[in-house]
Amino acid sequence: MSVPILDACRPCVPGASAGLACAYCQADRDGDPAGKLPADDDLEPAWLAHLYLCRGLSTYAVARRTGLDRQRVTRVLRAAGVPLRPRGAGRLRPERRPGDPPDLPKLMRELYAEARLSSRQLAAILGMPERTVRERLRRYGIKARTRGGWNREDRTAVPAGILQVLYSELGMTAAEVGQCAGVCVDTVLRSAHALGLPVRSGGAIPLSGPQEIELVSALYEDPLVDATLTAYGVPRVPPGGEVSQRFPEPVPLTAPLVEDLYWTCGVGLNHVELLTGQAAESVRGFMRRAGIPLRDPGGRSPFLRRWRACQPQPRPHETSHAERAARTSKQ
Repeated sequence: MSVPILDACRPCVPGASAGLACAYCQADRDGDPAGKLPADDDLEPAWLAHLYLCRGLSTYAVARRTGLDRQRVTRVLRAAGVPLRPRGAGRLRPERRPGDPPDLPKLMRELYAEARLSSRQLAAILGMPERTVRERLRRYGIKARTRGGWNREDRTAVPAGILQVLYSELGMTAAEVGQCAGVCVDTVLRSAHALGLPVRSGGAIPLSGPQEIELVSALYEDPLVDATLTAYGVPRVPPGGEVSQRFPEPVPLTAPLVEDLYWTCGVGLNHVELLTGQAAESVRGFMRRAGIPLRDPGGRSPFLRRWRACQPQPRPHETSHAERAARTSKQ
């Protein structure tokens, strides 16, 4: 009995020949009164097989529609020789939506990489979930920006030309440069350090020692920092651009690396940023999660104190012409 039922209840898929079409589907499609469909409470095995195979209903759905017990529906189908789908396979899935438009990669690159829109904004424009937007960015090879408030790529920076003219040539202070550029003092100093410009030592109390520091070079020349970077395989990246340009892929942070740089070498959070490419606030958050304590606020870091102590004092003939002229005028 099982073979005729299976022959009569083959699914009506597009392209199937008329001889293989299900009799119940054929009667429903042609509207033939002679092919009257049985009632849902009919126990005819061919009708149950039609609901299960052609309509794609599960045994639970067939039981709910016919008012039968699910176990009884299963026994009737098995007795008729109908192959049952494994549990969890579920109903027949609808046809997947068509592929992405051919111009979608270009559009997403323009909106995300060039216009600097966020993935959430792209999701609202393209009408797709934000998770799908991020998956498409990875598929199309578009590098994702750092997420969160400490985004390295979108941070404000002072252009090199402005710093060179205002800070280095005209001798303006970092605060004055910040007022002209509309940024804070920390942004000016961070940009100057990243570009490798000599930064003048500030502070309310003048200290003996060198008055300028090229911070990235000084960090790499420090013996303790150099030994730590060598031990953990951290590359040396010379200054000359923003941290996101110097480190397109930031160095992964580990608790031993951060603890050695911060406590053994005595560098600050901004110094760790210049050495690893990780934003200073990201380093602070990592230390908090890893249980690494912070030094008491205020004062210079142990690295800067060590650097000033190791630098030779400037000789009289090494002072600049402007400094000698100012000293002479005061006398």
